[in-house]
Amino acid sequence: MTLPSPAEESEDDEEEIDYRFTLANERTFLAWMRTSLGLLAGGVAVHTLVEPFQRSGIRRAIAMSCLALAVIVAIGAYAHWRRVRAAMRRGLPLPATLLVPILSAGITIVSVLACVAVLLR
Repeated sequence: MTLPSPAEESEDDEEEIDYRFTLANERTFLAWMRTSLGLLAGGVAVHTLVEPFQRSGIRRAIAMSCLALAVIVAIGAYAHWRRVRAAMRRGLPLPATLLVPILSAGITIVSVLACVAVLLR
């Protein structure tokens, strides 16, 4: 059995979703957006407030890592919200997300860079 392409689908194929599930999906999206905003604030704070380290590139690397991760999480959150909404409308299983491993890896990188910066100080 193959799924129809988006062009072949019509509004008849979609069923109305219980509003509680829609709201839960939106809350999850908003939680990812808060995480993204926190990373954005952290990147700006590191760039603006942290004294330069002996190695000037470390502070910039930490700030840019936070900012890049904030962008990735924000875009990924929107894409995941849309995929979950579409799956619920079609009555399909909910899709997995790559945001969790990406966020874990990104925070690990930022943490390692911060540890290196502190040790070299």
